[in-house]
This record gives sequence, structure tokens and C-alpha cells, in this order.
Amino acid sequence: MKIEGRLIKKIDGTLILIVLAICFIGVLMVGSATATHPLGREGFIKTQVASIILGVITVVIIMLFDYNSFARFHVPIYVLCNALLVAVILFGTGMEKWGANRWIRIGGFQFQPSDFVKIGIIICLARIIDDNKDSLHKPATLAKIIGYVAVPMLMILKQPDLGTTMSFVFFVFGMLFTAGLKYKYIIITGIAGLLSIPLAWIGLLKDYQKDRIMVFLNPESDPMGKGYQIIQSKLAVGSGMIFGKGIFKGSQTQFGFLPEKQTDFIFSVLAEELGFIGVAVLIILYILMLQRCIKIAKEAKDDFGTYLVMGYTFMLGFHIFANIAMTIGLMPVTGKPLPLVSYGGTFMLTNMMAIGVILNVNMRRDKINF
Repeated sequence: MKIEGRLIKKIDGTLILIVLAICFIGVLMVGSATATHPLGREGFIKTQVASIILGVITVVIIMLFDYNSFARFHVPIYVLCNALLVAVILFGTGMEKWGANRWIRIGGFQFQPSDFVKIGIIICLARIIDDNKDSLHKPATLAKIIGYVAVPMLMILKQPDLGTTMSFVFFVFGMLFTAGLKYKYIIITGIAGLLSIPLAWIGLLKDYQKDRIMVFLNPESDPMGKGYQIIQSKLAVGSGMIFGKGIFKGSQTQFGFLPEKQTDFIFSVLAEELGFIGVAVLIILYILMLQRCIKIAKEAKDDFGTYLVMGYTFMLGFHIFANIAMTIGLMPVTGKPLPLVSYGGTFMLTNMMAIGVILNVNMRRDKINF
């Protein structure tokens, strides 16, 4: 199987260059974040580069298939996604100190199924919305769609993984908004969400999640314990000032004060060592990437393509916002990495899969000419 010449000409080279530029920044920051790691930074850099290469190969493979073929398999994809989440509940491993089991280990390889589930569920949801777009405003249709996504969301919440659950809420809302959901339903949903906060606090949130929220409100209440991460992160971000301290010269980063620096707090490393200038460059690249995605969604040849691209755009946008907001104290620590920058094979691969589908929709954007 190969890509036709007329389709190759429609590949969005600008989006590819933006993504690769962000990945390059990620490799640079991972190298700096792990410079003093006992295992040495070389292994981390090689793994990150390998993840990017694997991601690029995955993008090429995805572009070989017409994206509408994904819609035809939405039922098996949905079943597989839920089966993966059931496997996590039964056989998952994780970090005992947080009480979370989010990973599946097979031999020496482990991956986080919820990242792949997001990719699959967006395909399924785009198909369901496309099939029901004419009756989207009927309560029965909305109940069907909400029930459809509630099953995987509840299993992810049970792991527990509040950050990924929040990303589901964000891209489901985004896809329904793109499909033209009336504002009254959006307002009603917002009010219902606010009213459900006390119930969620009592019945859904784990103790460590409640601690994260309380620490978010007042990190200084436990500066050497639960508030340590966010305090050190804010110190690193603030100390970078305009031009930063220089690569491999950040005190919070290089002297080990900043925790999870190659994953969740990679943005803090960048802010400390590259300063406001480095932060501005990264954020501009992210904005350009999301703008290209929205442009592709507008030019898609069908509604399914539009919903698909917007689903991934809202997913990427949420992760970007949540990670940056977390590191500067505007959101509780949710443990969500920074797309295309943070160290991690599973997260990098799934982000590249999303980019691959978006490029796929763009390649086949021409309307059918009868």
C-alpha cells in the first residue's frame, strides 16, 4: 500500500515542521533534566529520540489509510478500548504511594492504556456524533452519547486517573460544541458540574486527590511534604526570568530540587533554563500547531473528519494548558505530561497518532466531485 502522488502534495508540511520543532525542544529539555541522573542522560535521550522516530513511522502508517475506514471499525475499537481498561483494573501496576494502577506490564515493556483509549474513543465518538448530528439536540441522543463515553471514563476514574478523566470531559465538550450543540445544554451541563462538586468530593475523589486540591489552594501548608512539588516548580519558573540561566545551569533542575523534572515538570526546566524567551517560543509553536489543526478541521471534506480533528485538537489543547497551569500553580497537580516535550514513550506515541490522523484528514480534504 502506498500514498498516491496527489495526496502527497497535500501533506501539511508546516504542521510537520512545527511538531518536529517542539519534539526537538523536548529532546533538549529531557537531556538537561536528566543531566545529573544516576543512570546518565544518554539513555533518556536515546529513548526519547527512539519514541519520536517510532511516532513518525506511526504517522506515516496512519496516513496510508483513508480516515473514513477508521469509522467503519468504531464498534471493535470501542470494545478494545474498554477491554484494555478492564485489563488495567484486573492486572494493572502503578505507583503505590499514589494508590494508582494505570499501567500494564508485559515482560520488560509497560504502557499506559488510557492514553491509547483516548485516541480510540475520539474515533468512536466522532462516528456516533456524525450518525446522530441531525438529532443532536434531543435529550435521548445526548443521553446516548454521554452514556457511550461514561463507560470508559468511569473505569479511568477508578484507576484512579483524574487528569485523563478531565481530558475526556474537555474533548467530548469540544466535539459536541463543534457539532453545534445548543448553548442551553452547555449552560445546564456547567451548572450540573458545579453542583456535583460536593458529591464528587465525598464519593469519588481519593484522599491523595483531595490532598492535591488542598495543597493547590495553599502549598505552604506542607512545604516539605505534599506542597514541595509545586513550590519548587514555581521557584524554578520564576528564577528563569527573561533569558533563563542557560542549558544545564538551572539550580532547581541540576541540584535535584525539582521533582519529576523530565516528565510532569519539564516545563519548569524549560522556564528556568531558557527563561521567558524559551517559554514564549514553545507557546507560540503550540498555538501555531493548534491553529493548523483547526484550519484542517474547517477544510475537512466531511463532518466526520471535522469532528475527528477537533477531538484531537481539544485533547492536545487540554494537555498543554493543564501541564503549564499545573507547573505555575494555576491548577492542582494532575500528573499529565507536556505533549511532544515530556519524556515518555506511550504519551509521545499517542500524541503522534493524533497528529497522524489530523494529517490524514488534511490529505483527503477535497470534496467529492460528482
